[in-house]
Amino acid sequence: MQFNSDKEAVDALGDFNQNLNDEIHKAIVGQQKVIDDIILSIFSGGHTLLVGVPGLAKTLLVNTIAKALGLDFKRIQFTPDLMPSDIIGTEILDEKREFRFLKGPVFSNIILADEINRTPPKTQSALLEAMQEKAVTAAGNNYLLDNPFFVLATQNPIEQEGTYPLPEAQLDRFMFNIILDYPSFDEEVDIVKATTVEQNTQINQVITKEQIVYFQKLVRRVPVNDSVVKYAVGLTAQSRPGSEAAHSITNEYITWGAGPRASQYLILGAKAHAALHGKYSPDKEDVIAVARPVLRHRLVKNFKAEAEQVHIDTIIDELIKGKK
Repeated sequence: MQFNSDKEAVDALGDFNQNLNDEIHKAIVGQQKVIDDIILSIFSGGHTLLVGVPGLAKTLLVNTIAKALGLDFKRIQFTPDLMPSDIIGTEILDEKREFRFLKGPVFSNIILADEINRTPPKTQSALLEAMQEKAVTAAGNNYLLDNPFFVLATQNPIEQEGTYPLPEAQLDRFMFNIILDYPSFDEEVDIVKATTVEQNTQINQVITKEQIVYFQKLVRRVPVNDSVVKYAVGLTAQSRPGSEAAHSITNEYITWGAGPRASQYLILGAKAHAALHGKYSPDKEDVIAVARPVLRHRLVKNFKAEAEQVHIDTIIDELIKGKK
């Protein structure tokens, strides 16, 4: 792919974004914010945790996005008896009586880790290590994963009995925490109409793997003003109770705040948000646009917040107000 300048490439990325949305909405009704955030995380090179009850078409959504992006897609159903080898692969003895590595489903471009909190920590760690290193180790050998590589893990927010919640250190590896909510009344009407008749929806590929990798590198090259970086760092600092920069709502409702990785993802997400919308450099509004999904899973509420049923998004909104 050849562009005369990064400015020209940003313009092209905006066109790709529009084409992607058009293709995805052939199969998906509504959920615009969810789609936007997933596309953002893909072009940022990050991973996403998707929280939503069953039956909201998470698999269809990810599969549709994978087809529009021209990427290989694998779904892994996480269960209590799932083993690390079921994810990364295992060595087998072939007909020549030689050991050969049989690759697991993690060797794909997009992985849907369905109900990741249903499997024990040992198996969770196998996937999370692959996310961090973009490689797996088996029998002493290191195998690189395909590029681009993106994990979308889902969690059911209702049934927590018999689950293995991800520790905060592992949650921090996800760039975004996206909440998938119920559709509106009109959207649900459209969904029922579309899914109760014979369907033959054709999703066309609008971009190649090579172009995705190029645009991921482009996002990192997007220039950002120091004032925007300081804004993002200040927003993160406000979430740390007991610190000089702590917001009053933080000291009241938060046990543990966000670390430096949140600041990094705020800027990376802001760069991607700006580029996908045809802007050549992000501003504070781009940081605000990604603040909720970046900070949601990095703030630990205290007992008072739980008792008063204070939603984490309410706290984040107050932090944003404190920085304006």
